[in-house]
Amino acid sequence: MGIITLTTDLGTNDHYVASLKGTILSSVDSPYIVDITHNVLPFDVSQAAFQIRSCYKDFPKGTIHVIGVDSEPVINFGDGDGSLPAILFYEDQYFISNDNGFFGVFLQENKPTSFWRIDDVLSNPSFFKSCTKNMLIATAVKLLNGVKVDEVASPHSSYRNALSSVAVTEPNLIRGHVIYIDSFGNAITNISKDLFERNGTNIPFTIRFKRKDYYIDTISPSYNVVPAGEKVALFNGNNLLEIAINRGATKTTGGAAELFGLRKDDIIMVEYTPKGSRDTIDELFPNF
Repeated sequence: MGIITLTTDLGTNDHYVASLKGTILSSVDSPYIVDITHNVLPFDVSQAAFQIRSCYKDFPKGTIHVIGVDSEPVINFGDGDGSLPAILFYEDQYFISNDNGFFGVFLQENKPTSFWRIDDVLSNPSFFKSCTKNMLIATAVKLLNGVKVDEVASPHSSYRNALSSVAVTEPNLIRGHVIYIDSFGNAITNISKDLFERNGTNIPFTIRFKRKDYYIDTISPSYNVVPAGEKVALFNGNNLLEIAINRGATKTTGGAAELFGLRKDDIIMVEYTPKGSRDTIDELFPNF
């Protein structure tokens, strides 16, 4: 039995995901298929990378992850040899995707163990329709059935890197962004716990977003340490700063995203205030 995960931008209202699973079930003996998400925004490889990066460490060695987002190859679009299906081996797991920038965003500053371009792509132009099924799933099926990577792909020295927002630091300041709004309306940022603590763990700080009266100056260990309906900031299971409303997501409200108007790419600022540096919240962010 092999484990294969699926991450796509295909949604769940159509037959597309069922077709992917049917292909796997017809070709592999007793596969274990895990849906990570099929609700990635169309062509948004950065969001796909975020979803995979948030959970791949929970899977066992040898897991094969198929990322069917912006999966159609591009041939010679002006600055190189195009965007072709590829296989990444990293931390004892396989990641199969079109080389459209996903691998660079997923790896960030890390280096792959191995990287291959999938062979025999150009000789099958009919496969460009339903690329996730005909190219990516087809390759995953071969690996699940014991075919060696070198039999279906050739080593390659580089991969593309899509644009993605990165938290930046200045003296006593971190400027980050909301990178994802989850189904509870929680705003997840690209400010990591490690980056947050580089200025020290006992220095007063203020987290600011949207308006002057929207701020938090405490990091909580969990949601329920504040009363229901109160704003809360914490580091989630992936050690990323998250802004939420405790029990704020109901049938009529959408958590922090709706109550604060937070959206993907909104700026989140953290300013550290060593003793005696500044006095009032207006002084902290005069141009916010």
